[in-house]
Amino acid sequence: MKSPVHSRAKSLVAFILVIVGLQLLLFGYRAAERILLAHRDHPDTVYVVDSALAARLLTEEKARCREGESGGPAQQASKPSRSVSSGSSSASGPPLVLRRHASHERAAERIVSHSPRRTVENFRFNPNTVTLDELRRLGFTDKQARSIDNYRQKGGRFRRKSDFAQSYVVSDSVYARLELYIDIPLLDLNRADSAAFDELPGIGGYFARQMVLHRKRLGGSYSDPRQLLEIYHFTQEKLDAIADLITLDSSLVRPYPLWTYPIDSLRKHPAIGNYATARAIVFFREHNPRENWTLPALQKAGVLTPDQTRRLSLCKFAKP
Repeated sequence: MKSPVHSRAKSLVAFILVIVGLQLLLFGYRAAERILLAHRDHPDTVYVVDSALAARLLTEEKARCREGESGGPAQQASKPSRSVSSGSSSASGPPLVLRRHASHERAAERIVSHSPRRTVENFRFNPNTVTLDELRRLGFTDKQARSIDNYRQKGGRFRRKSDFAQSYVVSDSVYARLELYIDIPLLDLNRADSAAFDELPGIGGYFARQMVLHRKRLGGSYSDPRQLLEIYHFTQEKLDAIADLITLDSSLVRPYPLWTYPIDSLRKHPAIGNYATARAIVFFREHNPRENWTLPALQKAGVLTPDQTRRLSLCKFAKP
């Protein structure tokens, strides 16, 4: 004879299994419901068909609807599983877009028909700063919005539009709708501090500090992104990797006063670099008319080397 303890244990296990089974059924039901509503609100499958075929299908749909309204056999039929978008229905007109939706059982159709459509907005946004409420307005569920925010809270950053597209909560159809509205500001070389430079791919703390220091050596601003290549070990590959993430606001570029700076200031410029060259530039200015104050003239006079001329040509100069 089985003991009461053994019987109670079996009953408890059975009860737990029933609860787990009910939870799984509820989870499956809700998942199926979300899929149905997602397919209704954001259908992904679109076929572009011939105008004549689209017009014929549209005529058939209208005929079935008229039969249904008059109490004919179509009244008992399930809802049409395809719809034709508005447009020209003539055979000579442009092709129409035909959306095909799989037919569902009446229970599934009832869920779709009784569930209100979620209002979705399109507006410009920066995925690095957009709020949870704005993400919901863009069409993301609360869970998806929080997933994006959690990624940012852990230090994640969307540097390019493609980074946002690769997020597992951003489907292809949603990204296609939002791509034109994604606005990730470029990093201005003359506004950024070392922390901002450090966030660029492949830069790191050392090069971030050097980028700030080199900007100071140039007179307080970059005139051309190629001046980054003057930093020791800053390669062309490194510049290519960030080229689409950086910019230069021309209004923030400080013209370098090559034609007015004294010797002690000129020698600090990276492309000049020594007292002798700086003194030769001042000597050239003092013994030549202003119309001859050009980089080619300095090189021709032997004041600058071809490499110095090339580097200085990237600078924006103040008028003499």
